[in-house]
Amino acid sequence: MKSDHANPGHLRDFTTDARVLLIAGIAVVVATAGLFAGIALLKLIRLATNIAYFGQFTLADLKLQDTPLGYASVFVPVIGALIIGLMARFGSEKIRGHGIPEAIEAILLGRSRLDAKVAILKPLSSAVSIGTGGPFGAEGPIIMTGGAIGSLIAQMLPVSDNERKTLLVAGAVAGMIAVELLLFEWTPRSFIPVAVASIIAEVERTMLHLPGPIFPFQGGMEVSFPGLAGWVLVGMAAGLLSGLLTQMVYACEDGFQKLPIHWMWWPMLGGPVVGIGGLIEPQALGVGYDNIADMLDGRTIATAALTLLVVKAIIWSVALGSGTSGGVLAPLLIIGGAMGAVLAGFLPAADPGCWALLAMAATMGGTMRAPLTATFFAVELTGNTHVLVPLIAATATAHAVTVLLMKRSILTEKIARRGHHMVREYRVDPFALTRVREVMTHPSFPVVDEEGHVLGVIDPPAILRWRRAGKHRTTPLGELLAGSKVTLAYPDEYLEGLSDKLLMANVSHLPVVTRENARLVGYVGWKDLMRVRSKKQAEERDRSALLGFRIRRRKQDSVA
Repeated sequence: MKSDHANPGHLRDFTTDARVLLIAGIAVVVATAGLFAGIALLKLIRLATNIAYFGQFTLADLKLQDTPLGYASVFVPVIGALIIGLMARFGSEKIRGHGIPEAIEAILLGRSRLDAKVAILKPLSSAVSIGTGGPFGAEGPIIMTGGAIGSLIAQMLPVSDNERKTLLVAGAVAGMIAVELLLFEWTPRSFIPVAVASIIAEVERTMLHLPGPIFPFQGGMEVSFPGLAGWVLVGMAAGLLSGLLTQMVYACEDGFQKLPIHWMWWPMLGGPVVGIGGLIEPQALGVGYDNIADMLDGRTIATAALTLLVVKAIIWSVALGSGTSGGVLAPLLIIGGAMGAVLAGFLPAADPGCWALLAMAATMGGTMRAPLTATFFAVELTGNTHVLVPLIAATATAHAVTVLLMKRSILTEKIARRGHHMVREYRVDPFALTRVREVMTHPSFPVVDEEGHVLGVIDPPAILRWRRAGKHRTTPLGELLAGSKVTLAYPDEYLEGLSDKLLMANVSHLPVVTRENARLVGYVGWKDLMRVRSKKQAEERDRSALLGFRIRRRKQDSVA
């Protein structure tokens, strides 16, 4: 007889097989396409800027503050916002906002499917938005565009839902770091292709002689207890700033939603705020990469940094809340960096730009709830690994502050407002650690009265207990169940809490009742939980070429 503790030979640390090499090969193609899409978007932004503010059809690096328009430049963001509203209304609503929530939603709820409209309209709308002064970065649109390309390529191939998700992220990661934001897992079958995509994209960038790192920075600071206190203080300030920025964005969105007009017009109403902000502080318009370089070089004085912080935060919140198209990463870096430049005079001595760099990463990590992404993003931008420990300390502190103070991040709040709940905690699958004997239970049955109210739940052990106690077989169940405690489920509950209820009640089924009048509307049990588990396994096992299927269906429909 084999021991219960025998280790079956088929069990392994990972379930990944050799198919990961095929997906990694496809990821190379996806990465290349995503990289060139990102390059094209940056050039489109520069072209749109030069046309809007200088009337020149050129890719020259012209500065917004040098525009000859003067006060008339206030109307440029208004015109751009109107174009965005029209593109969203008659093109695709998914181009609104910064794009990452839409990518997350497609991954979690839409089988990682993004359509061709998004791949085309997102970069175009972002180029118009940023080129006409929108205070956004190109990073979110690059993620969305690259992800759409990866999804489209995957939809043409017979791949599983999880493999499609991996290729979507591979397209996004060719332009940006997206593992912590989009994969929602940490497995070799997804990590290896995404890593391949990142490496290929970086090698191709080098071959194309693109600058890297984008913002070279060699500064550092002494590792000491006073320094540690400064890192933590910057992280705490960044966490509070992250919460404030998130609240500002969604307060603006709530304000626009109360207007008695179609959402197509909201961006145009936010345009004057952006234009006036540009008159006050021209550096707050556009992607603002020059601001990041100046802050890292220590050339931004505290008063100028404070003005930039306030103006950028206001116009960015209004513009993003209005539903125009643009990214969040560069604005977060600029706003956070400006805060760091303001606080630098009150913190321990460090090389110029160090505190600004820490505040940039901490604000990005706190607002997006992605501390590792923010840390390594800062290292990638600057090429400086010597500040890795201070960066981790600051971003982890900011992350702790936002996790404790806020239920949702700026990315997940939009998804929650659409009625979907998501958890960003990755854990070991309990099904892989639990044996059958630990979860065995007995069949159970709810008992209701004539009005449909649940009196209790019975199972075979309960019947045996009643018989042993001398209860007659003709005794009404209502009498036997009088005073018993009933565990109930509700239609709007999430399954995570339901499994705990089943375990504590030690039953296989729970009655589902309405919250309004507690009437029975159904049953739910372990079998229903297993359906969710099976759906998750199907995402890994079942493979289909979605676009090919659609084409075949259209042909069949036309014949019919």
